[in-house]
Amino acid sequence: MSLIKILILTANPSNTGVDPLGLDVEVRRIEEAFLRSHHRDRFQIVTKLATRPADLRQALVEYRPQIVHFSGHGTETQGLVMENDQGKVQLVSTEALGRLFGAFDASPIECVLLNACYSEVQANAIHQYVDCVIGMNRPIGDQAAIQFSQGFYDALGAGSTYAEAFKMGCSAIDLEGGVEYLTPQLIGGKGGRAISPVGQGLPAPEPTATDGGTVRPAPSQSIGNVTISGSNNPFNAIQAGGNVKLNQSGTQSSSNNPDLEAALTLLAKLQQQVVAADALTSFAKKDTESKIAMLQEELLKPEPDKGFVKEVVEALKQGLAGVLTLAEPVTQVAGLVAKALRFML
Repeated sequence: MSLIKILILTANPSNTGVDPLGLDVEVRRIEEAFLRSHHRDRFQIVTKLATRPADLRQALVEYRPQIVHFSGHGTETQGLVMENDQGKVQLVSTEALGRLFGAFDASPIECVLLNACYSEVQANAIHQYVDCVIGMNRPIGDQAAIQFSQGFYDALGAGSTYAEAFKMGCSAIDLEGGVEYLTPQLIGGKGGRAISPVGQGLPAPEPTATDGGTVRPAPSQSIGNVTISGSNNPFNAIQAGGNVKLNQSGTQSSSNNPDLEAALTLLAKLQQQVVAADALTSFAKKDTESKIAMLQEELLKPEPDKGFVKEVVEALKQGLAGVLTLAEPVTQVAGLVAKALRFML
């Protein structure tokens, strides 16, 4: 009976400009999930910390894992954030990741989980060569990322299919009251499982559709829009060299709400001020621009999620508190938004 190897890779460079992630907690929760599992003897966990690009390549070749789990930062189109020899940011491009996973003549890899913000882009690239890949379609907070991992591996250790384990991971976020349960995205992997049901007393997988589309969890409560919560800094989009671009756009009207329209006008001006601000680092500018874009996008929806709006506004206020020329516009935006959506900040 062969072991199912899970390769866990983490990267948390020191110069990201955001609060460190709780990657050690996530790794511990994964290990605990398998310690509770009746099938714990079937799994072997290999952990690589402070992962450099060469570490990823070498670990894939050496361990030939069935499951690859990456925890850290993502940047949407520019790839995943790993580390260099000095523990600083080193980006690995989406194209390079795809080619790496496609380099095996007969790859044993069945599932790749990218537990990093904006990693759906990389997940799609890897899916060309791996049947089941999970990525995040927007930022995900630290707590939600940990909850997803715990729910996913609890289910996987119990013999669930990858698709069912994915849903259990999303439910783990949902059951704790989090609203990021729609952030993880499953690409492929509808029928596969890590543990074969043969001789294990496990039920066979339910028949599923084979259209190859993205599987999304069915929401179990009425929540208007996806939001981000449970993290000191949930906006973990990382920049290296000042070139990372985060594209967010709103396509709907502000329903002729004068306070909301005034807030959106101020946000547009604030975005221009941020670009020109000498008091902000290149990363801080990109991080702030990302928050502004997310807030604009949410405010343009027919029913903005108040919880998400409040969190983004608070993050903006905290991030710009030391820059007088920017702090005042944020305060004005906060007041207008609170009035328009009728909540207290």
